[in-house]
Amino acid sequence: MAGHQTPHFQNTDGHSSIEIGVKEFMCMGAKPPFDHPHVFLDLGDDVERVCPYCSTLYKFNPNLKADETVPPGALYHDETA
Repeated sequence: MAGHQTPHFQNTDGHSSIEIGVKEFMCMGAKPPFDHPHVFLDLGDDVERVCPYCSTLYKFNPNLKADETVPPGALYHDETA
């Protein structure tokens, strides 16, 4: 699909879990330059998954839009782009 980009989530604030509105995404740990290798995670039929690098627990919330998170602000936007 043209123009489709996989959302990247970060956890610079160190939350134990983050609710997200998508089932396929990248975890990058903290914001650069302290990010870990960006790992693709696919929830499939599951509703939660732990990042193997930073241990952030991601929980799918169908009530959230693709760009919303709980707590807010976990969707990463590259400010240099």
